[in-house]
Amino acid sequence: MPSRTRPQETQSSHRPVLLQEVLDVLDPADGATYVDGTFGAGGYTKALLEAANCTVWGVDRDPDAIAGGTVLLRSYPRRLHLIEGRFGEMAELLEREGVGQVDGIALDFGVSSMQLDQAERGFSFREDGPLDMRMEKTGISAAEIVNTEDEKTLARIFWKYGEEQKSRRIARRIVEVRTQKPITRTRELAEIVASVVRQGKDGINPATRTFQALRIHVNDELGEIERGLSAAEKLLKPSGKIAVVAFHSLEDRLVKTFFHARSAGGARPSRHLPLETEAPAATFHRLHRRVLRPSAAEIATNPRARSARLRAAERTQAAPWGVSP
Repeated sequence: MPSRTRPQETQSSHRPVLLQEVLDVLDPADGATYVDGTFGAGGYTKALLEAANCTVWGVDRDPDAIAGGTVLLRSYPRRLHLIEGRFGEMAELLEREGVGQVDGIALDFGVSSMQLDQAERGFSFREDGPLDMRMEKTGISAAEIVNTEDEKTLARIFWKYGEEQKSRRIARRIVEVRTQKPITRTRELAEIVASVVRQGKDGINPATRTFQALRIHVNDELGEIERGLSAAEKLLKPSGKIAVVAFHSLEDRLVKTFFHARSAGGARPSRHLPLETEAPAATFHRLHRRVLRPSAAEIATNPRARSARLRAAERTQAAPWGVSP
């Protein structure tokens, strides 16, 4: 039986997506403080620590990621600090540590390579494992959702979070199969989806969208993104910068909408209606006119980078929305 890669070994060889572009945005400086809100395998964190004599706070909800970060802690004992928790709560988490504001924040959404490569975590259909998908290893698992939710709810999850056009047929087939026996393994679910959805010309596995939808639902990933962006607005100093890497349209749409609203400031609903209160000032300035994508060379060396996109912004002097100046 092939041996499993331990988290610390995966971290040592991991190179995050759009690394140079993220560093260009954050522009690491000596004495500055940064947050890697999705620490994962520690790729962005290590690059920041190597680029300048700075301090980095790594935040991750996955206990395996924090445990694997002990290797980096030994290399940077006074400049790296790790916190187990959600990036949507990073403002509160850092406040407890006496950190009020920071100079830069990196966020890399979705499932990490480390999680995908561990079959026992249940994120991937490429190797058989328990149908789990819980980033925090607590709460309701994907198997519980698949085996307990009704057909209509399952179809809604697959459509809303996976944009799966055959969501209803997949949900119907799942309900049929689970009447015979519970669906508990990733390969079982992948085969059920493959019996309904044919592989397209793009070569993407038929189960991709269904697995994405379940993972997003299990971990409330879109809600976490909204909370994380608002937390970043509170944490960043004036002129502080944020770099956000998203991997599919649902994630990227939230980031784009947030930066657009926050960079435009409060908009009057109609020019014919008076404003009852003063509109909030813009809290961010977008750094790029267009989304940045990986180069062909990066995609060639790391196929998982193909759908990545980067958006970045710089914090203004304005108070966070909903907070009195």
